[in-house]
Amino acid sequence: MLASHSLSSTPSSSALTIPPKSALLAKSSFHGLRLPSINPSSSLRLRAQASPSSTVVMMAKREEELKELRAKSNEELNEEILQLKGELFMLRLQRSARENFKPSDFGRMRKRVARMLTVKREREIEQGVGKRLSRKLDKEWKRSIVVRPPPSLKKLQEEKAAAEAEKS
Repeated sequence: MLASHSLSSTPSSSALTIPPKSALLAKSSFHGLRLPSINPSSSLRLRAQASPSSTVVMMAKREEELKELRAKSNEELNEEILQLKGELFMLRLQRSARENFKPSDFGRMRKRVARMLTVKREREIEQGVGKRLSRKLDKEWKRSIVVRPPPSLKKLQEEKAAAEAEKS
C-alpha cells in the first residue's frame, strides 16, 4: 500500500496507470508471451468505416468500364480481345527474356479479356444461343483468327526503324 501511494504521489506517474501484468499478457503452452487477441470482426468494421468512399469509387470505375464495353459492337470486342491477347503474348515473351515488365499487367489484361468475353456471352444469351452452340461458335471464331502483331510490337518496330534511320 505504501509503494502504491509513493507512485501516485509523483506527478509524472499519476497520469500513467499500469494494469497488472496478468491482464495484459497470458502464458501459452510454448512458454512465451502471447498478446491478447483483438476481435477480428470489430477490426473489419473499423476498416470498412475508415474508407467507404474508396470501395464506391472502385465500383463506379468498374461500372463505367462495363458500360463502355456494352456500347461496343461484337466486331469491336473481338478486335480488342485479339489485341489484348497479343499484348499478353508479348508480356509472356518479355517475362521469359527477363526484360522489364509490370507483373500487374497480366492480371489487368486477363480481367479485361474476361469482361469482354462475359459481355459477348451476355449478348448470346439474350439472342437465345445455348452453351453448346456458343462453344461451337467460339471454336470457329478462334480458327478464323488471322494472327497479327499486337500494337505494342508495331510501336517497338517503328521505334527501332526510327533509331536505325537516325544512326545512318
